[in-house]
Amino acid sequence: MRNRPLPFVLALLLLVLAALPWITPYFYIFIVTEILILGLFAASFNLIFGYTGMLSFGHAAFFGVGSYATALLLQGAQWPLLACLLVAIMAGAVLALIIGFFSVRLNEVYFSMLTLAFGMMVFAVVHQWRSVTNGSDGIAGFRVNSLGLGFDLALANPSVYYHVVLVIVVLATAFLYLICRSSFGLILRAIRQNPERVAFCGLNVKSYRLAAFTISGAFAGLAGGLMAPFLRIASPELVHWSMSAEPVLMSILGGTGYFLGPYFGAAMFVLLETWITSMTHAWMLVLGIILALMVMFFRRGVLGTFLDWLQERK
Repeated sequence: MRNRPLPFVLALLLLVLAALPWITPYFYIFIVTEILILGLFAASFNLIFGYTGMLSFGHAAFFGVGSYATALLLQGAQWPLLACLLVAIMAGAVLALIIGFFSVRLNEVYFSMLTLAFGMMVFAVVHQWRSVTNGSDGIAGFRVNSLGLGFDLALANPSVYYHVVLVIVVLATAFLYLICRSSFGLILRAIRQNPERVAFCGLNVKSYRLAAFTISGAFAGLAGGLMAPFLRIASPELVHWSMSAEPVLMSILGGTGYFLGPYFGAAMFVLLETWITSMTHAWMLVLGIILALMVMFFRRGVLGTFLDWLQERK
């Protein structure tokens, strides 16, 4: 009975998002597109953090690799966007499999530091391999000619690309939700709570952690693949270790214990950053203070705190 309004609220939200290009200025189309992409990025991170209990500081490596894979294919081969996104997913998954093979053997702070080290190595490769990545200049000047599968869409139109991103993010989110609700997702939650007991039951904890890490990398690669055509560039900033802090902050802001928490966190982060930068040059200081206060006073995240408040009122 308590969850009955939820499908209605989600359907209404999707309806509003679909109609957004016709009811808001173009500026907000760009903002919401960024929120959707970063929300998927944060949700991919939350699979290993909120569900499995692994805090990664190198998640931007998968995001950036997906972005570069898409940019390189669009520039050099003029592939359809969907084909590029499939490669971005595979690139993120393969890189996550390699990094995860070494990282999931460690726990807590050692795991976090090792993922940070790998992330910094990936950034160094991207920044120095000028013959492929164009170094600090990044890859730009590519065009998105077609979506693929016979769809003839003007993807250069921000409104059209927004709808493409919306559909892909919704489908990816639904797939990620099924993973989290499956028996595999339940085992990940059990690992987060008590890995020793899971191992005692005869399950290979490291294998499940590696699988979750790889799946998370695949979704992060997809988000990166969507970001490159949106920004019209794939730059080393997308791979930098500071970029890895964004999904961490977004997940905590929204609520790591809730599936949609990272999306709410992404929306708050992007909107606050947009509004504050338009009002002051010291936006980093103001944004940092606001985010610190939100983390301090919303211990379960903004979405989690709001849902708890609704429960108490009932």
